[in-house]
Amino acid sequence: MPSVRLVTEEDIGRTMVTSASTLPSTVWSYIGVSALLLAMIGTWLVWFSEVIQRSLQEEGVRSACQRAMPDAADRCFDTVVIDPGRGRR
Repeated sequence: MPSVRLVTEEDIGRTMVTSASTLPSTVWSYIGVSALLLAMIGTWLVWFSEVIQRSLQEEGVRSACQRAMPDAADRCFDTVVIDPGRGRR
C-alpha cells in the first residue's frame, strides 16, 4: 500500500468535517472541580505549615526549659504551654 493517497472529487464530497464543541456545563464543571482541588490543596498546606510551626515552637520551649531547669524540664514545659501568660506576674 502506498504511503500517499490520491484524493478525488468523490472523496471530497463524501468527507464530513465535524467540529467538537464544548458545552458550557462541561467547562463550568472543570472550573468547579479545579477550584475545589485548589482549595483542598491550599487548606492542607496551611494545616501542614501550622503543624510544622507548632512542633518547632514546642521544641524550642523544651530546649529552653531543659537549659533553665534541667531537673524539672517537663513541669516547666507544661507550665509554659498550658498557661503562657501566667508566669509574667
